Amino acid sequence: MLIKLINAKIKQQGVALITVMLIVALASIIAAQMTARLQVQMQRSTNISFNQQAYWYALGAEAFSKRVLIKAFKDEPKVTHLEQIWAIGANSYPVDFGEIGGEISDLQSCLNLNALHPSAKTKNQSKADDSATVDDAKATGRNANDLNKLPAATVLEALLINLDIQDISTFEAEAMVESLTDWLDSNDTITGTGGAEDNDYASREFPYLAANNFLGSVNELRLVEHFTPQVILALMPYVCVLPQNSQHLININTVSAEHPKLIQAMLDISLEDAQSVLGARDSSGYEDLTDFFNLPELTDAKLDEWQKAQFVVDSDYFKLKANARFNNSYFDMTSIMQVQSNQEIQIISRTIGRN
Repeated sequence: MLIKLINAKIKQQGVALITVMLIVALASIIAAQMTARLQVQMQRSTNISFNQQAYWYALGAEAFSKRVLIKAFKDEPKVTHLEQIWAIGANSYPVDFGEIGGEISDLQSCLNLNALHPSAKTKNQSKADDSATVDDAKATGRNANDLNKLPAATVLEALLINLDIQDISTFEAEAMVESLTDWLDSNDTITGTGGAEDNDYASREFPYLAANNFLGSVNELRLVEHFTPQVILALMPYVCVLPQNSQHLININTVSAEHPKLIQAMLDISLEDAQSVLGARDSSGYEDLTDFFNLPELTDAKLDEWQKAQFVVDSDYFKLKANARFNNSYFDMTSIMQVQSNQEIQIISRTIGRN
């Protein structure tokens, strides 16, 4: 009997020991998990703090860009050109534990795709071409319908053809312009033979509807009928988007000398003449459009008034591509800025991330 009691006591002690070991092991696992989670939370808080600092650095680049633009237009309020301090290209500055970089570009040196929005003026409605009529069109041999076409639509169609994109003929270029017009307008009526409305997009494998509003980004073209990645990549250097704005005004002083095809499309001249036009421009550009239109290449071209009305020598819209680094955190931001009549700078949109 005594031996049985001793054996039972030993078994109970063994069970108690195992129980204690299980409790200790469980407590150790919980403590390890709590420690790991605490480390993750601390790292996450650190990352958020670093990212927030990088964000403030990017805002600092934006504030600095405002000062640069204000200084440029204080010195030359009536003209914008590529010799001004805002046009020095990409630049970066060291700061504590990081770096701030940025580049300012003129959004009036490219074709605003939102100028195809119905709120834009047609050639017939343009102030510079109020006298244009159907009779004028017949007398000059132009198509009467062309007078009621948006200038930006004509330019985009010509640009698509001038870019010599594979498999893109006049027919495909016209279809792309028509589908973009339908994407921007608020009605459900298909434009021409190449347009596309809600029914076309809703019938796709992954359906969606037409925006029926202004474009938010050039990348939005990926959703528009007929616009392939090949076409979009070819267009990227020549086009841009002004948020909620159908303005179609190109600053001849800031158009890149590497983009004569844009001038060729706007003025319906040869590529050689377009290159000559940009080559004849002084480094400080033109102070007056009269000097520009008096170039031999343009006087021989006999430009229509609506073609002349596309150009200006000053700009109101600029884009800043800012990037910042703080420790191991990186932040990219694109800001669109508008120069107000009182020479103040207003931020009209910000896009976070690389665009």
